[in-house]
Amino acid sequence: MAGNKVKRMIIWTIVGLILVGGAGAAALQVAIARDGPGVLSTLDRFAGGAGSAERKAVISTGDHPQQKLVVWGPGPGDAISPRRPVLLFVHGGSWRSGDPASYDFIASAFVPKGFIVVLVGYRLGESGAYPAMLEDTAAAIAWTRRNITDYAGNPDHIVLAGHSAGAYNVVTVALEERWLAAEGLSTRAVAGAVGLSGPYDFYPFDSDSTRAAFGHATDPEGTQPIVHVRSDAPPMLLIHGEKDDLVKVLNTRALSERIGQAGGDVTTRYSPQMEHNDPLISLAEPWRSRRDLADLIAEFAHTVTDGNPDRDTVSVPVQAETR
Repeated sequence: MAGNKVKRMIIWTIVGLILVGGAGAAALQVAIARDGPGVLSTLDRFAGGAGSAERKAVISTGDHPQQKLVVWGPGPGDAISPRRPVLLFVHGGSWRSGDPASYDFIASAFVPKGFIVVLVGYRLGESGAYPAMLEDTAAAIAWTRRNITDYAGNPDHIVLAGHSAGAYNVVTVALEERWLAAEGLSTRAVAGAVGLSGPYDFYPFDSDSTRAAFGHATDPEGTQPIVHVRSDAPPMLLIHGEKDDLVKVLNTRALSERIGQAGGDVTTRYSPQMEHNDPLISLAEPWRSRRDLADLIAEFAHTVTDGNPDRDTVSVPVQAETR
């Protein structure tokens, strides 16, 4: 116990130094850009954020090593009945980097809030170019639908979430019906979707990452989530920092406006001081307890699942903007 207290004191000291002054904050941003999930998971763990979350399984969903998912649930002393709603999280990384095994802090944030958490990996780089990332995301949802009861999850209460490129994946699969149809599912298998700092309207492709992932598409405009908006799509929560210079906030503004015009369900949160990675950082301790994004996401996910065994009955009011 004494050793753990010392470790926590050390990590809190490091965090305090990082947070003091612009140079420290910039150094943290650089570290997160290089190995962000690992940094956040380490800080979260030493700051006491893990709580009762426990890794249950690592599952292969395809022949490629990046086609995998990690299932997290409550520890053995926690109640697992009735079956919990599922938060399925897809990582970012410009469709060329990332590993779900690094995102422990997502499970630490949401398992204690009553969820089974599924962290999803997908093919990256050349092998993961469009539409592979969407096929893999749909396959992970299908696996979850078929198997999550083995881990105390409710297959009728699946909420998708993703950051950056992962937000593109989950929002596109929730909007464009053909990806889940290829797995024998309807988008009604999805109770809701959460996008953090997501690119939804980025054609023409003007960056190395988008050209590499989408430049070969025969219908480039058809790769954009914004063109697949429909009134009966799953409810969405879209979160974006207004200081995001990597994925402009206009992506979320345009998509939310289009969903509203179509009569769909969308809630937005624009954070004036947040940059691209800040919404993700906010889901790890020590930031999680100082900000409300984890609570906002959990509240949304419970709203679209609690008491709604059939997604057809779900309704979340349109909200133009909250701060």
